[in-house]
Amino acid sequence: MFEPTMTKEIKSLSSHLMEAEKKKHGVKPITELKPSISIQEAYHVQLETITQKVENGATIIGKKIGLTSIAMQELLGVDEPDYGHLLDGMAVENNGAVKGNQVLQPRVEGEIAFVLKKELKGPDVTVEDVLEATDYVLPALEIVDSRILDWKIKLQDTIADNASSGLFVLGDHPVSINEVNLKEVQVKLFRNGELMNTGKGSAALGDPAYCVAWLANKLADYDLSLEPGEVILSGALSAAVFAHPGDEFSADFDWFGKVSCTFAR
Repeated sequence: MFEPTMTKEIKSLSSHLMEAEKKKHGVKPITELKPSISIQEAYHVQLETITQKVENGATIIGKKIGLTSIAMQELLGVDEPDYGHLLDGMAVENNGAVKGNQVLQPRVEGEIAFVLKKELKGPDVTVEDVLEATDYVLPALEIVDSRILDWKIKLQDTIADNASSGLFVLGDHPVSINEVNLKEVQVKLFRNGELMNTGKGSAALGDPAYCVAWLANKLADYDLSLEPGEVILSGALSAAVFAHPGDEFSADFDWFGKVSCTFAR
């Protein structure tokens, strides 16, 4: 456990980010307020925020994995992903609308979502364990967002900020894990009907299931596990694209079909 002074500081940094979310206005990076903050401390800021939200009525329904691309890791100078929590209020229906007051500076990514039927608890979870524990997979859009002004983030900033989580959209048609080659899944991401980029499953550290195994093992550091029924967003398959009011996004997966949403004007 942290010393009382550090615990107070963690609560203060969490409040800093929660106030930004409440007022819908970006704030200074955590790493400017506390330049010496460690990765472990940043995760505790995240957990403090999630604890506060759960105490206020939110429900944890899954996790997300971020920084699964080599390009993003190189940008932030790291060599592993990070993770955040998914809450029930973050889910948007397929073909649904994102309200302007739900986001600050959103970007959209195409991802593969895992829905679990068994618990996954590290530290020794393998890809095979993930496949066995998965009920089905779905196409997904993750709407990443940042409470940090202008996305001026370092690793500790995005970790503290719930891995820059915003909202997410799941497709309607579950696919058995045995019916899809996760590494070879192809996705096309469209904004307003224009193809923005393409990607494939192997862009997520070579295998989306590997990303889920990494997450289960990482959570063991905090005595947490992945639970049956949880949704796991396994990481972006291509670059995130900025979203503006009035934009319509869709991701077309060759194995899964489409998933889409619009951003209200």
